[in-house]
Amino acid sequence: MTRLRRGLYAITPDWTDTARLLATTESILAGGAVLLQYRNKLADSALALAQATALLALCQRYTVPLLINDDVALAAAIGADGAHIGRDDGELAAARARLGATAIIGVSCYADLDRARDAAECGADYVAFGAMFASPTKPHAPPAPMSLLGAARAFGKPVACIGGITAENAGALVAAGADLLAVISDLYESAAPRERAAAYTALFASH
Repeated sequence: MTRLRRGLYAITPDWTDTARLLATTESILAGGAVLLQYRNKLADSALALAQATALLALCQRYTVPLLINDDVALAAAIGADGAHIGRDDGELAAARARLGATAIIGVSCYADLDRARDAAECGADYVAFGAMFASPTKPHAPPAPMSLLGAARAFGKPVACIGGITAENAGALVAAGADLLAVISDLYESAAPRERAAAYTALFASH
């Protein structure tokens, strides 16, 4: 997929302060993030619509695709670039039918290589594994071995990974085959999010 570049995949935290969310996200985009996912488990439907709409405008300024987590209807409503779906978020075919042939649709594969193979065969634009490390966002997520990243490259789709990733441990993931590093806390809780994003971006320049 030509619109998917290798690099940092920023995912938003559960912030209800929209001004803070937008300001921090802009710093992360300025630092070189290549993809953004709107994910907010605390937002009601009205706040989610407002935040996602504002983020889409911001992403368009930086020519970075915006995906919506777990909500194909919201992605369709605002004209987002696509969606990310997990085990309980409906079928890939239904999301594709709703969002169209050019939408970017990613699929959570956890630690399941067979699920990744099926998703790739059904037209997913990327497959995502995790948690790679202990994650503050999903503390009970089962660990995904790093070997999955290289194995999944055989499916011909970009490989994303998530879970406890920091700028300090991310280099090993890129070396193991990750195309996209999905990061929440290490970016949004950073005192210098632009510089933190740039540190991830630099990892891909050396691999």
